[in-house]
Amino acid sequence: ATFSLGKHPHVELCDLLSWKLAESGAQAKIAIADGLVKVDGAVETRKRSKIVAGQTVSFEGQTVTVTA
Repeated sequence: ATFSLGKHPHVELCDLLSWKLAESGAQAKIAIADGLVKVDGAVETRKRSKIVAGQTVSFEGQTVTVTA
């Protein structure tokens, strides 16, 4: 799947997860805190991490690529 930033320079990890991969914002924050989310193949535990175009976010076997 892909997510377009539109005119924005970045999206926060917890927001991207809650919009595209998780069932809710609460589930997204818990998954990030528990180390279940990867950004470009590395575990990311900062829920407000800025995700920019070209990065890939993975959670529960699903992957989203962020585009400009």
